[in-house]
Amino acid sequence: MNNTLSFDYQNISKEALHIIAILLAAWLLLALSRKLIRLLRNYMIARAGTAEENRRIETLTRVFRHVSFVAIMLVAGMLVLSEIGISIAPILGAAGVVGIAVGFGAQNLIKDYFNGFFILLENQIHHGDVVEICEKSGVVENITLRYVSLRDYEGSVHYIPNGLITTVTNKTRDHAYAVIDVGVAYRESIDEVYKVMRSVANEIRASEDFGPKIIDDLEIAGVQDLADSSVVIRCRFKTVVLEQWGVRREFLRRLKDAFDAHGIEIPYPHITVYAGQDKQGKAPAFRLEKTGQ
Repeated sequence: MNNTLSFDYQNISKEALHIIAILLAAWLLLALSRKLIRLLRNYMIARAGTAEENRRIETLTRVFRHVSFVAIMLVAGMLVLSEIGISIAPILGAAGVVGIAVGFGAQNLIKDYFNGFFILLENQIHHGDVVEICEKSGVVENITLRYVSLRDYEGSVHYIPNGLITTVTNKTRDHAYAVIDVGVAYRESIDEVYKVMRSVANEIRASEDFGPKIIDDLEIAGVQDLADSSVVIRCRFKTVVLEQWGVRREFLRRLKDAFDAHGIEIPYPHITVYAGQDKQGKAPAFRLEKTGQ
């Protein structure tokens, strides 16, 4: 009896030692993988030439960390099960059968992972990009094989499964354009308006705060529309990515002051109403103006 107990204790102690060794090895592999991924990340960032490449490297680094963690823990778990006497072969066989059955019910999940893989492989979006996906816009905070999370201007976070992504509009690749529509009264000279707009554009390009954010001179496309109450002129600045909105706001602020200084009217909607005419057609017209949009 004592011999049997001693034999069992020896087996248990060996199994415990093996399990501890497996867990220790898994911990060391996780630490080693993190260090190798970090070294590879630093090496690639040192050789990267643009901020866009840096964002792509950061995105791939997070994916590699996740994949390495799952792979190491999965192998370690199977080895531990084997040490405590649970055969892995039936589990793998059952997993194959269950996987087929679950696959039919988890098609959306599988689609998410496939789409996520190709989004990363094709370098469509990076961490920190401003994108529009599924009618949601915001800054990319996280990219996984399962979903993309966006934080919008109000601070709300949108989680979008990769399987739903069919079109990605990336607003932060290479360069951007600050597109601006300016409305002036019909009575104003278009050439004079162009002159004032170019003068303001030169001022903003010469400023220390906004000059480095603008890549090229103001490009005036011309009259965009003859609207109900104004002549709409479209123009744009070529800017550094993520700076188009700030440049647009500053240009409009300065342009408003310049228009005021030159007496150029920025009109509001107005209508002309006739109350009727006498038989000789001599009744004067009167005009009512609406100040609301």
